[in-house]
Amino acid sequence: MPLNRNLAVLFFAQMISVCASMVMVTIGGIVGTRLAPDAALATLPISLMVVGTAIATIPAALLMRRIGRRAGSALAALVGASGILLAALAIESGSFMLFCAGIAVFGLNLAFTQQYRFAAAESVRSDQVGGAISLVLLGSIGGALVGPLLVSHGRNWLNGSDYAGTLFALSALLVVAAALLTLLRNPVVATAATEHSDGRPLWTVVCQPHYLLALGGGVVAYGVMSFIMTATPVSMHVVDGHSMEHTAGVVRGHVIAMYAPSLVSGWLIGRLGSRIMMLTGSVVMLATVLIGLQGQAVMHYWFALVLLGIGWNFLYVGATTLLTRTYYPAERFRAQAINDFSVFGCSAAGSLLAGTVIHLLGWTMLLLVVIAPLLLMLLALIIVRAPPTPAPRAGVAR
Repeated sequence: MPLNRNLAVLFFAQMISVCASMVMVTIGGIVGTRLAPDAALATLPISLMVVGTAIATIPAALLMRRIGRRAGSALAALVGASGILLAALAIESGSFMLFCAGIAVFGLNLAFTQQYRFAAAESVRSDQVGGAISLVLLGSIGGALVGPLLVSHGRNWLNGSDYAGTLFALSALLVVAAALLTLLRNPVVATAATEHSDGRPLWTVVCQPHYLLALGGGVVAYGVMSFIMTATPVSMHVVDGHSMEHTAGVVRGHVIAMYAPSLVSGWLIGRLGSRIMMLTGSVVMLATVLIGLQGQAVMHYWFALVLLGIGWNFLYVGATTLLTRTYYPAERFRAQAINDFSVFGCSAAGSLLAGTVIHLLGWTMLLLVVIAPLLLMLLALIIVRAPPTPAPRAGVAR
C-alpha cells in the first residue's frame, strides 16, 4: 500500500498522542496516590481522562464534520497541550483536584485522536482500509518507546516536583503535533449517486447486526484493556512494591504489544476477514486472565499485559475495519460518533471502577471480572456470521 501524505502525518501524530497517553497512564495513578485524600481515589485522574474522551467523542465528530479533520485535529492537540500544562502545575502546587482537571482536559484531545483511524480509512481505496488503519496504529510504537524515557529521565528535571518536568516536555510535543496536523489534507469522500447518498436514519444504521457487532468489539476491547491497564501501575508499584522501572517496563511492553501487531493485522484482515480477527483477539484477551491469575511477579504482569495488548489490537482493528463497512459516506460522522461515544463511555466506566476494585478486592478479582464480557463477545461473533452490507467506498485525500 503506497504511503500518502495523510498517512504519513497521521502516523507521526499518532506517535506523539500515544507517547502522551502512555506517560499519563504510567504516572497518573502513582501521582494520584500521593496527592489524593483517599487511596481508593488514586486512579481517578486516569478515569477522568477517559471520561473526558467519552464526553468529547460526539462533539469531536460533529466539529470535524463542520471544520474538517485538519483544523479539528490541530485545535484538539493544542487543547491537550494546555491540559498537560495544567497537570504539571498541579504537581508543583500539590493539588489533586487541579491534577484531575488537567488530565480530564487532556482526555478531550484523545477523542479527536481516535478519529485518526477514520481519517486514514477515508484517505485510501476501500481495499486498503485495513492496512491504512494498521499503519496509523503502528506509529504508536514510537510513542511506546519515547514515553518511558520521559517518565524515567524527566522525573527529576524539576527539583521537588516529581514528573512535572516530564509533563512540560510532553506539552511541547503536543504543540509539535498540532503544527504537524496542519499539513493534513481533508479527505474527500466519494458519495456515489445511490438512494442512500443522503444517508439513512441513524436508527437504521445503528441497528444493523454488523454495526452492533463492530461496536461491541470496540467496547469490549477498550473497556477490558482500560480496566486492567489503569489498575496495573497501582497494583505493581503501590500494592506489590515493584520498582518504578519494572512498572514502566511492563507498561512499555503492553503498549508495544498493542501496536506492533499492526505490522501484520491489516494483511491478516485481508486474508481472514474482520470476524476471524475479532475472534482471535477475544481468545488472546482471555489468555491474559489465565496468565495474570498465575501470580503477581514482574514476569506474570509482563506476559499478561503483552497478551492484553495483542488481543486488543486484533479485536479493535478488526472491529474498526468492520465498522467502516456498515455505513454509507454521508452517514460516516454520525455512525462514528455513536461508536466512539459507546466505546469510550464503557472505557471510562471500566477505568473508574479499576481503582476501587484493585484497592478493595485485589488483582485476582479484577481479572475475574473481565471474563464475562469476553465470553459474550465470543458468543456474538459466533452468532453473527454473514458478511455485512453495504460495503461503502472509502474516500481519498485531496
